[in-house]
Amino acid sequence: MDNHRASSSMDLPFVGRGRALGQVSDVDLRLLRVFMAVVNSGGFSAAEPVLGVGRSSISTYMADLETRLGLRLCHRGRAGFQMTSEGEQVFEAATRLFRAVDGFLDDIDSVHQTPRGSLALGLADALVSLPEMSITHALARFSADFPAVHVHLHMLTPEQVEQGVLDGQLQVGVVPARHRLEGLIYQSLYEETSALYVTPDHPLAIMPQAGLEEALPDCEAVTPEYALPPAGHALQRQLRSTATASNREGMAFLILTGRYVGFLPVHMATPWVAQGRLVSVALPTWQFSTAMLAIYRREQRPHRLREGFMATLAQVMSNDSA
Repeated sequence: MDNHRASSSMDLPFVGRGRALGQVSDVDLRLLRVFMAVVNSGGFSAAEPVLGVGRSSISTYMADLETRLGLRLCHRGRAGFQMTSEGEQVFEAATRLFRAVDGFLDDIDSVHQTPRGSLALGLADALVSLPEMSITHALARFSADFPAVHVHLHMLTPEQVEQGVLDGQLQVGVVPARHRLEGLIYQSLYEETSALYVTPDHPLAIMPQAGLEEALPDCEAVTPEYALPPAGHALQRQLRSTATASNREGMAFLILTGRYVGFLPVHMATPWVAQGRLVSVALPTWQFSTAMLAIYRREQRPHRLREGFMATLAQVMSNDSA
């Protein structure tokens, strides 16, 4: 590899079919980032909001990467996205590559008296309206303490946040409590309460409370495709599901049609309630709480910026609870 680099200053494709290993360019790294986002998201369409580009652009990027590698990375078509065996090996190699790059950047950052570099955070959707502003306050304080650090904030599904932290693409994530994954460290933040909501013209909105419990199972309901805590699952199973939503914003869209009843976090529904567009179903037993957690990867190697943000977050949480 060193001999090849010494013989040419050109920015060559770093792998070609039957060719020697060449230089790894910025283009190669960007295309590999696209590939990893597609894999972590589960397909081209699912990767669109993560990458901020359309499906056709993602398809072009993937084709370019396959050409530069000389390998077929995935199958795409009616059967959906599926990695080839070569794609799985490239994904594993790319994961190791970016971990090494992150480690190199951490080492360089430690040389500077003023920390610099980037901190990537992943948040589950619909957290901005939480009355507990611990993440917002921590980001404000962290940015003041580390002015040379660039903060990247990604709004993703809980599954994407977890995968991003595991892969090293995100340093810290915030997700609702669901399960515990090997390789992640979890830190409790606060509790989020969810309740049932309908529009004011829905039959449940004007029904006497005495009849709500009996009428509720017959109403059309929207079911979340994301995980709920056990108490939420137990309540959701009692409803007649006729629609589904992949995230909480989708839940709100469907409930606001006036046709469905569904669960929303109270903090998220509050603005619509204030506008008279939603009302909560007055059944105290039809509420549940979800623990919100900060997560980061378990590893022996210290990460200066991640540890700085987590220390700032702990201090903010301590001040908020005082």
